Amino acid sequence: MARQVVLDTETTGLETAQGHRIIEIGCVELVNRRYTGRQLHKYINPERDIDDGAFEVHGISSEFLADKPKFAEISDEIVEFLSGAELIIHNAPFDVAFLDHELARLSGGRVRIADICTVTDSLALARHKHPGQKNSLDALCRRYQVDNSARTLHGALLDAEILADVFLLMTGGQTALFAGEGDNADRRGGGDTDLQIDADRPPLKVISASVEEASAHEGWLELLDDRSAEGAVWRRLEQASGR
Repeated sequence: MARQVVLDTETTGLETAQGHRIIEIGCVELVNRRYTGRQLHKYINPERDIDDGAFEVHGISSEFLADKPKFAEISDEIVEFLSGAELIIHNAPFDVAFLDHELARLSGGRVRIADICTVTDSLALARHKHPGQKNSLDALCRRYQVDNSARTLHGALLDAEILADVFLLMTGGQTALFAGEGDNADRRGGGDTDLQIDADRPPLKVISASVEEASAHEGWLELLDDRSAEGAVWRRLEQASGR
């Protein structure tokens, strides 16, 4: 059983060295490249102020987080959910650094994300597949036609859900089949129009043209050559491809 957890976080700022903390974590579980419907979503009281620049990105205020649990109070639940999984994270070094920073505050540095799971950086994967192009999550949504219209501000759970769709498409898998029927429509608020690509499908059978069919095709090309000043497009394509 291959278990993956697509993860995103929001933080008080950009640098752990400046004491910035996680304020939101969102996770979506995949098993054998299918959504299970299991999620982990927590808002966290960071016990410090939020930078103005960070607030402009996610819109989460200190007032909203005042009554939320501290990381220490939910750390066991987070570690249990992540343990043994392959984490899929966009720009993984950023999120992993913050998770390690939070864990180090509790364990004195004895527990790190690398100790409990593996990590795949979807940004590094996208840069490899699409060199020289924009590979932000929004850019990948446009490239793979993933609906991100609800993403007016960054939010950890929504971004994790969107990234899961993008990751499955980017790696040639499916995006719509849950463990149970109808879960995808409930999760995304839509119908059954999501693209589905089954990574485990058998190879397509190749049926070659018969001698009679090839002869008829050649006859049509000769007719098109006679009727068109530039000749049949098919022949020009064959010439361009060297066939």
